[in-house]
Amino acid sequence: MRQNQLFKFKQTFIFCISILMFLSMGKVMAQKSTINEAEFRDKVYACWLGKNIGGTLGMPFEGKTDINNISFYTNLKAGEPAANDDLDLQILWLKAMEENNCQVDAYLLSEYWLKYVPVDWNEYGIGKINMRLGIMPPLSGEYNNAKWKTSNGAWIRSEIWACLAPGNPMLAAEFAWNDACIDHGDGTYAEIFTATLESAAFVEKDMYKLIQFALSTIPPDCLVAKAVKSALEAKKNGLSWEQARDAVITTTAVLGWFQAPRNVAFTLIGWLYGDGDFGKSICTAVNCGDDTDCTGATLGSIFGILYGTSIIPERWKAPIGDGIKTVATSGFEVPATLQILTDKTIAMQKKVAEFYKLPVKLTSGKTNLSMASKSLTIDNKEFYEIWHRSPYVITHKTDELIFTCDYAGTPEILSGESKVLNIGISNKTDKVKNITLRLKNVPAEYSVKGLPPGLLKINPHSKYDVALSFIASPGANNAKFSAEIIDAGKILEMQLGIIKVNAINTAK
Repeated sequence: MRQNQLFKFKQTFIFCISILMFLSMGKVMAQKSTINEAEFRDKVYACWLGKNIGGTLGMPFEGKTDINNISFYTNLKAGEPAANDDLDLQILWLKAMEENNCQVDAYLLSEYWLKYVPVDWNEYGIGKINMRLGIMPPLSGEYNNAKWKTSNGAWIRSEIWACLAPGNPMLAAEFAWNDACIDHGDGTYAEIFTATLESAAFVEKDMYKLIQFALSTIPPDCLVAKAVKSALEAKKNGLSWEQARDAVITTTAVLGWFQAPRNVAFTLIGWLYGDGDFGKSICTAVNCGDDTDCTGATLGSIFGILYGTSIIPERWKAPIGDGIKTVATSGFEVPATLQILTDKTIAMQKKVAEFYKLPVKLTSGKTNLSMASKSLTIDNKEFYEIWHRSPYVITHKTDELIFTCDYAGTPEILSGESKVLNIGISNKTDKVKNITLRLKNVPAEYSVKGLPPGLLKINPHSKYDVALSFIASPGANNAKFSAEIIDAGKILEMQLGIIKVNAINTAK
């Protein structure tokens, strides 16, 4: 009898312990990493300050391919930073986030680009030409852009996504892809690399871990990855930074100068050989040459995210002040100072954290990153899907619908021949959608076959597909038009375009 009671007591005790362990595990699972808000604000401010410092340092040497030999600012206008598109385009993306409830995609960002970016430099200009013809992203970054689609315009504007998604590199990568594909093709890998590294830098400080982590977020055989690995290998083998630079140049010879793979690696050479010293690091990056305002600015931001303002000596802060000078945007009010920009960034980060249920949250208490390693676990399937997104599929979304157009290749059409656009409409809701699909402003020289008449009934969580065949008459010009979905009086519009060419000149 006594043994039986003892047995039952043991069973009850084990059961209670199991319940307590289960509840404790649940509490741990529910626990999020936290960053003290004041500490986070200091890092974000230092990120923007480092951007201004590195950009101002490197600006006078932009495009020079020789090794530089600088140790401080040159050609400095006292009290002011150099105007820097690396920063002001990110201010535009912050505006887009503020005005669209944290939800932006490539199509929406392209609309802001067309409205607020007046400059036509390199890939910026190619992307704008395409979008004005109705060729929207990601095709705007791919079409007729062979020279610049792997250049530097995208990875230099990645910090905003890291600051809005600290410790959540998957979300930072998603934002980065939607940003980069507006004016880049394979150059999107460079922005995914920097965005994920910078996002992770809010919760991890080890340089080599961060670089290896960011490498895991891009295809291992892409040229950005190969260039970064060549810099790492040079450092591992005890070579000088100049020899590491030579190794990177050799690795990226197929693309040449002013391209993202080479300059991302130059940025990391500054980090690898800078011995943790802010000034030495950004100077080494700039001394590698090429797109020097970008390499210095990005590395300055990385240091700011990692260590906050304490890592940036006063001698680097004082000469440029706290102001913001823009060069690539216009038509809206830009924050007057980095302090104001930081406040706006923090306010938006809180909204993003709530909307996307981020694993890292701000707190008035102490920073606790004990769970941070879980947030840095790579979802290989999701990254694989990002890597292999077709540049020929245009997407426009609402909360209820996904509107796509697949060009299935070049957007060009030959005289007298046809071009098929595959239109898809997906219903994300739990209710039947009765919608109308129509085209507007198709030029008279084009005939269209396949447009469905009347209402389309799309069941819950279902998709409707239709192939529209366009035929250009011999005298046709470029066709810019819009496809529209009318859903209970609401209109979702998608700009589309077809480039008219003849059989001799294919606009390549």
